[in-house]
Amino acid sequence: QVQLVESGGGLVQAGGSLRLSCAASGNIFSISAMGWYRQAPGKQRELVVSITSGGSTNYADSVKGRFTISRDNAKNTVYLQMNSLKAEDTAVYYCNLVREGRYTYWGQGTQVTVSS
Repeated sequence: QVQLVESGGGLVQAGGSLRLSCAASGNIFSISAMGWYRQAPGKQRELVVSITSGGSTNYADSVKGRFTISRDNAKNTVYLQMNSLKAEDTAVYYCNLVREGRYTYWGQGTQVTVSS
């Protein structure tokens, strides 16, 4: 089993910054990729950014230039630095881990609210 624990969400004014963290534990071998998704009220969950084991990243167009994913392999942790936040970034942010290219795990989610 894999556990993902997110932290760092909160309330911030538009233009502000937040950093999310996701710590992975358990059977975290053969990780293919980790990333962040988000789900706003009434909308489908969408990819924010992912990073593969090789370091390749894939950002949603809406966050390019504002959000940055990074990882600390020694701590099995990924981070999401979010700058220049906008009201439309308001959502529950979920950490995602894919193992062996097929097993997908989710964190419990952390709320990010951007006030305009």
